[in-house]
Amino acid sequence: MQYGIRSVTMDEIAVSIGISKKTLYQFFADKDELVEAVTVGIIAFNQASCLQDRQKAKDAIHEVFLAIEMMQEMFANMNPSILHELQKYHPKAFAKFTEHKHSFMYKVFVDNIQRGIREELFRPDINFELIVRVRLETVMMAFNQSIFPKAKYRLIDIETEITEHYLYGLATIKGHKMIQKYKQDRIKNKNNNEKELAQQ
Repeated sequence: MQYGIRSVTMDEIAVSIGISKKTLYQFFADKDELVEAVTVGIIAFNQASCLQDRQKAKDAIHEVFLAIEMMQEMFANMNPSILHELQKYHPKAFAKFTEHKHSFMYKVFVDNIQRGIREELFRPDINFELIVRVRLETVMMAFNQSIFPKAKYRLIDIETEITEHYLYGLATIKGHKMIQKYKQDRIKNKNNNEKELAQQ
């Protein structure tokens, strides 16, 4: 996640987990198989976290803010080139990610919009099909280094801005107030965490 897929060798992986390369190859035929297994594991972890956040969320907007927190952890050390490398060099793993995007993520976004409409936080006149497709593509846009070069932009900053922009577009006046509330809570928590770290 940190250095990208291409730059990390099977030798380095074996050394980092304290086993021989021969042992590593007893579990995975090649790097392609290993990358696919790791991708499946990350997808499963993210899906479980997402469903957990959904249960925990006080409302549809809070659910999206919990997703931002999850992205914060996930993207902290992620190399933006990882999706491009997955697509170019590991098509089977990328197919698994694409399936996750178009089935699980699609449903999560639709369910969230429907919940927001029921709670009167999102506008009832939203075209689900169109907005969810736009949302899925804007999530991926942050990884495009021709638009957002790694040297200039942090992945999490791009995703946070895009997500907030998306939320404001969906929200009713009541929803806008909730977005402001959760944004202030997030800033307050961030400041408190930074103070605690400074004291340690």
